[in-house]
Amino acid sequence: MGFLGASIALFAYTRIIGEQPTVVTKDSSGVEVQEAKAFLTSMQTQEGPVDLTYAAEQTVHGVVHVHTKTMMSGQSDNPFMEYFYGNRGNSRPREVQGYGSGVIISADGYIITNNHVIENAESVDVTLNDNRSFTAQVIGRDPGSDIALLKIKAENLPFLKYGDSDQLRLGEWVLAVGNPFNLTSTVTAGIVSAKGRSLTDPDGTYHIESFIQTDAALNMGNSGGALVNTKGLLVGITSMILSRSGDFSGNSFAIPVSIVKKVVDDLKEYGEVQRAIIGVEIGDVDSDVAKKQNLTEVKGILITKVIENGSAEGANLKVNDVIVKFNGQTVNTVAELQEQVGKSRPGDKATLAYLRSGKENVAQLVMKNVSGNTKVVTADMSDSSVFGAKFEALGADEMKTLNVDNGVRVTEVNEGKFRDLGIKRGYIILSINSKKVKSPADIKQFSNNGSSLKLISLIQSDGTILTLQLGN
Repeated sequence: MGFLGASIALFAYTRIIGEQPTVVTKDSSGVEVQEAKAFLTSMQTQEGPVDLTYAAEQTVHGVVHVHTKTMMSGQSDNPFMEYFYGNRGNSRPREVQGYGSGVIISADGYIITNNHVIENAESVDVTLNDNRSFTAQVIGRDPGSDIALLKIKAENLPFLKYGDSDQLRLGEWVLAVGNPFNLTSTVTAGIVSAKGRSLTDPDGTYHIESFIQTDAALNMGNSGGALVNTKGLLVGITSMILSRSGDFSGNSFAIPVSIVKKVVDDLKEYGEVQRAIIGVEIGDVDSDVAKKQNLTEVKGILITKVIENGSAEGANLKVNDVIVKFNGQTVNTVAELQEQVGKSRPGDKATLAYLRSGKENVAQLVMKNVSGNTKVVTADMSDSSVFGAKFEALGADEMKTLNVDNGVRVTEVNEGKFRDLGIKRGYIILSINSKKVKSPADIKQFSNNGSSLKLISLIQSDGTILTLQLGN
């Protein structure tokens, strides 16, 4: 991760007991404020610090402790050699326990946490602030936004109401509520240091992200916890820190609730996130770009490529157009644009303002999915059972990074053909039986509903492209 320096690591602040901290290699609507009060009397009179006790009291009971258990077994350094020549190791399976935080968002037991907290877990348990424990069901998860939705069988639970992350201002006070180091009900305070922060994983994988940066102290176990404003309203889900040691060192990051709410609504309704894209490749505008495009200000997002049959092409957008607004919201960075686009579903109509030859124009878009249509994707259509694996489509930025024009990522591997082959989470499937894979549905279609696998081409975690001829 060259842009942070060789010694700085990007940590997800969950905790795996007995293991090193996880290194990540890689709503505005419905705001309820009727009963909320902002106790800022000290700030209002400028006689002392902001009083955050109300926000803390209102939120601490709505944050839970998430416990996970996973059985881990020793794996060969080269799983493909192991498949063809057998397992030469004698490692025994062992139980690995992990922990993180979660946020109750409804009285009937829906809970938000980070995907990396519960990913690959065989069991997930939740402990409330009153020490009651429940086994949680995983309703759905979205690796692209690092959000997962859990459900417990309980009623009349205290829960947090959604706030409006779009209205957060730099310097505004926020509280982080979570369970660091297995210490329950911990509250820390800080200010909003930055918005729309993008963090690229060390392996070059690009995720949909536009983080709220704060200086509220967070540590391992805070993952999936709440970031709230002084009214006690949820404005973000805590997710990452930048640290040399894995412990808090001044900067922490939360997923804004504008992204979280849409992801959660999709997971509840469809079991899968309905991801809409503009259909362009883009980059931030710097001084050189602004000069080349004759811009009076350094602002906006430059279109570097228009994808065939995408929403942008249909709206007559062109290379070198500079996007400045999306649905009326000013966007000046790729991360800010991602955050706004992330609120849309395929089939939604959107308004996009852009600069061309120094003149501002407005385009009307019909948002499409990565497959170039407006169809709704449900959990039943996600082909999660094909060869015992789950998949997600690659975004345009990821394909550019990998220098490919197609492929899907393996997001989960369970018992089945892919596990037998040694295929791991994070591998990119390029083709099945000599046919290019562009969406998860292609895996099922090109393998005759999972019954035929003769040839597979993929990219391993180290970037190596491998083709296997199985003769099935």
